[in-house]
Amino acid sequence: MVSKELLAQIKKLKVKPDQTKFSLKDYKTEYKGDALDKEQGLALLEKGKEDLAVLQDKLYVHNQYSVLIILQAMDAAGKDSTIKHILSGLNPTGVSVHSFKAPTSHELDHDFFWRHSLALPARGEIAIHNRSHYENVLVTRVHPEYILGERLPGIHKVDDIDEKFWEKRLKQINRYEKNLHQNGTVILKFFLHVSRDEQKKRFLERIEDPTKNWKFAMGDLKERARWDDYQYAYEQAIQATSKDHAPWFVIPADDKWYARLAIATLIYEQFEKLKLGYPAANPALQEELIKAKEMLMAESDKKK
Repeated sequence: MVSKELLAQIKKLKVKPDQTKFSLKDYKTEYKGDALDKEQGLALLEKGKEDLAVLQDKLYVHNQYSVLIILQAMDAAGKDSTIKHILSGLNPTGVSVHSFKAPTSHELDHDFFWRHSLALPARGEIAIHNRSHYENVLVTRVHPEYILGERLPGIHKVDDIDEKFWEKRLKQINRYEKNLHQNGTVILKFFLHVSRDEQKKRFLERIEDPTKNWKFAMGDLKERARWDDYQYAYEQAIQATSKDHAPWFVIPADDKWYARLAIATLIYEQFEKLKLGYPAANPALQEELIKAKEMLMAESDKKK
């Protein structure tokens, strides 16, 4: 899909499992390479969409694996547009997109994985989770009072939610994803890493452009004020849960075209690792195909 040089650069965005130290400050928010420019990147992305469509077809026919793509980010990082641009070439019957908002009272009556499990992909299908079960160690870590709504045993006040609580919850996520992996779900997790300055720029665009006003809410500024808290929550979650079977990738998101190309490339590479192909026809089917062709050819001969 891309050159070996560019692929090598993109693969470096993977967060190595079991790192003792991890900081988002070590990852760029914008593309600094010279392997390609924006025009070349957009052309590669268009070609990549076609390649992904072929691999999606093989995934469906093979019917053994499913693919779960998780997108997490700060507000205005480009999750929605990434989904729109990367997946526009796929067959919609084999793709589902789920954008998770704050849990409802009914959803809070179940464990925090429940509503996300309902949206998991079937074999041969792809599911994109725009925000995911990780919200339960991200927004809730910044706003621990939200945990009280889950009515968990032993958790009666915010002071009951200590560091051990988060360590336990992150281990639960690892077990959850390990089980999915062992049952044939390929998991790819992308953090769209946008800078604070770029987020400000995009917020202003939403305020000043009447066609984008609907995208903005005052609550976005309240969350922006907790920027450092969110960065810490993301660092803790990514460091604890990036595994070979469920890797995290920190994607530079200030340049949307590069973010989309990088994500499409990483999805394509993972598909390639599965070595999917079209099933060969067995002898009985081969015989049926020959007979069917003969019948169709005879039918056309009669019309002549």
